[in-house]
Amino acid sequence: MITAEHLLGADDLAVLDGVARTLASYGDRVDAPCWVARARRSWEDTPAALRREISDFRRHSGPDGRLVLSGLPIGDVPPTPMVKGSVQHTPTVGAAVLALVAHGLGDPAAFAAEKSGALVQDVVPVPGEEKVQGNTGSVELTFHTENAFHQHRPDFVMLLCLRADHDGVAELRTFCIRTALAELSAATRAALAKPDFLTAAPPSFGGNGRGSLHAVLAGDPADPDLCLDEVATSPLTDQAATALADLRAAIARHYTGIRLRPGDLAVVDNRVTLHGRSEFVPRYDGADRWLQRTFAFADLRRSRDHRPGDTTVLEK
Repeated sequence: MITAEHLLGADDLAVLDGVARTLASYGDRVDAPCWVARARRSWEDTPAALRREISDFRRHSGPDGRLVLSGLPIGDVPPTPMVKGSVQHTPTVGAAVLALVAHGLGDPAAFAAEKSGALVQDVVPVPGEEKVQGNTGSVELTFHTENAFHQHRPDFVMLLCLRADHDGVAELRTFCIRTALAELSAATRAALAKPDFLTAAPPSFGGNGRGSLHAVLAGDPADPDLCLDEVATSPLTDQAATALADLRAAIARHYTGIRLRPGDLAVVDNRVTLHGRSEFVPRYDGADRWLQRTFAFADLRRSRDHRPGDTTVLEK
């Protein structure tokens, strides 16, 4: 288990708080094009130290493919939502911080089939959903690339902690292929680089047999991209199955965990890093764990054919 990795100075945090509060007071809807545009311009008003940190991470996300910033402003936090599909449409300080950093990484966008295409999404436990492998569950969430089945999956996943779990045990877990690539055999790496894997789409995206064939490792063999969902990805050959077993063993050996606290922002490089979560016990008393999630795309134009009208929502 690790602790938060990067801290901004008090003066920089005060500047960021002021920029976020000003943005939160503008307009009445986070998803409105005018609010998103204001967030994009406001990013330039944030502290230079933060902009450098995000710029460096965007260019190369390091050996762990994960950045954690601590002590960021989140404003007043109301009771934790307890309903499926909960999102944040109203501008808040926390939503503003997510939107600002998203523009440092690229552009924020979301999927119509997921949380109704909201740019800021609540990750909260929901009564009756405890065993769900998703953001409403509280059992262990297995490692996955966000939307691994989709050709336009996000480049970065941002998770801002508004409230920790009661017992302080829930971990955000990450695994970066860079930490284990050297110990995978040449045969395993070669098998993982073949399009012999099928990742099924969840029901919200049309499921029912829909999925995508892909390689688990792609791109430069010396620094490959990683695409895997431990629950939804199936090997299609014996060779692929053996290689996937080797990779899963490496994940178990090399993953790291961090217990996010209020004001901690975790940025996961979804191109090279898997993420998951440890089990925790919710109480459904308005004080449960609450993260807010936003996706960032380094090159939003790549998905232009999925976004009619050049909106921030991928419709398919």
